[in-house]
Amino acid sequence: MKAKIKVTLKNGVLDPQGKAIEGALGSMGFGGVGSVRQGKYFEVDLTETDRAKAQTTLKAMCEKLIANTVIENYEIELS
Repeated sequence: MKAKIKVTLKNGVLDPQGKAIEGALGSMGFGGVGSVRQGKYFEVDLTETDRAKAQTTLKAMCEKLIANTVIENYEIELS
């Protein structure tokens, strides 16, 4: 089973990397960019075949290591 995990900063958390990219895009002539927020993306291959167990395991992975839940949100997509 494959999982895709998207980690993004929570609203209100400063994003200096996103701001730097936003500024660089503007200086490179890309107009019309309102704001940029950066995030992380993970692909995980699991041997688990039970979707519920896989979801529980992935949630634990995110809570313990993949995401800093104080400042980040995460989304899990199983396929």
